[in-house]
Amino acid sequence: MRDGDRPSRTTEAFFGRRRGKPVRPQQAAALESGLGAYRLDLTAEAPSDPRTLFKTEVSAVRLEIGFGGGEHLLHRATEAPTIGFIGVEPFVNGMAKMMMAVRAAPLANLRVYDDDATQLLDWLPPSSLDGIDLLYPDPWPKKKHWKRRFVSPVNLDRFARVLKPGSKFRFASDIDTYVNWTLLHCRAHGAFAWQADEAADWHRPYEGWPGTRYEAKAIREERRPAYLTFIRT
Repeated sequence: MRDGDRPSRTTEAFFGRRRGKPVRPQQAAALESGLGAYRLDLTAEAPSDPRTLFKTEVSAVRLEIGFGGGEHLLHRATEAPTIGFIGVEPFVNGMAKMMMAVRAAPLANLRVYDDDATQLLDWLPPSSLDGIDLLYPDPWPKKKHWKRRFVSPVNLDRFARVLKPGSKFRFASDIDTYVNWTLLHCRAHGAFAWQADEAADWHRPYEGWPGTRYEAKAIREERRPAYLTFIRT
């Protein structure tokens, strides 16, 4: 999800800052203890079954890339305690907010990673995820920066490798050029089938969608969000 000073990244690199306003002492404490409990250690060998990464028994594993302040991720992990959720967010302030939330209400079905999502995607075993969410990523609106967008042929290759056949890649954005970009790239890739039966489908929020502050801002500024769903073929 997007924020004013949040970082952006493409296939192998970050663009922009990883920290915004100073982290308050209580946030810093929650961040240190929370990462100690929830952070994935990619220096260890990846398990053949990522369901074993969690402190509780889970039936499936989903990944959210760039969770911002964690509103959507917290909602999903709380409403579905039998599903394991991995959240990636390299922006320190966003991760601190998330760790404050789980300090107040711990989640046994949550793990996080605070660096480049491509590192995690390359670490996970093939056909190990039941879904990937990429919600309101940085759109890089200037054409000269489009190459920095996270949706790219090489990252779609990564998605295709780790997603199980029949699982979903969900993408939400309020930026028309990025929506079109994603549709074109997924169609060209060949491993993803867009799910839309009628014209209204891609403007209909996902079932159980909690809404986000980014979405609310887009609507206030009269930008209509789009919600795309692709099936891994």
